[in-house]
Amino acid sequence: MKEAKKNKRWNRVDLVEHVQKEMGKDTTKALAESAVGAVLDGLKTGIRKASTVQLIGFGTFKVVHRKARIGVNPKTGERLKIKASKSVRFSPGKALKDSL
Repeated sequence: MKEAKKNKRWNRVDLVEHVQKEMGKDTTKALAESAVGAVLDGLKTGIRKASTVQLIGFGTFKVVHRKARIGVNPKTGERLKIKASKSVRFSPGKALKDSL
């Protein structure tokens, strides 16, 4: 596995490789991919059902509601109506902050 550089962004492939390495020599890439997929699916389900998923020491994923608002097209300067929407906000936990 290649080492992550300071400014390199990690993607799913990097995460799967890391999980495979952490799970041990007998772990296949397919099993690591399945584990990563299961965790991400669990997060999606938890956020959708409970609107908040708190992982002590890591952080909290929370659904936030954004009000409708007026925006401006930067190219034309035209004012636009932006509909109300839902988004997910992540707040890092103390242990994660301290590890940075």
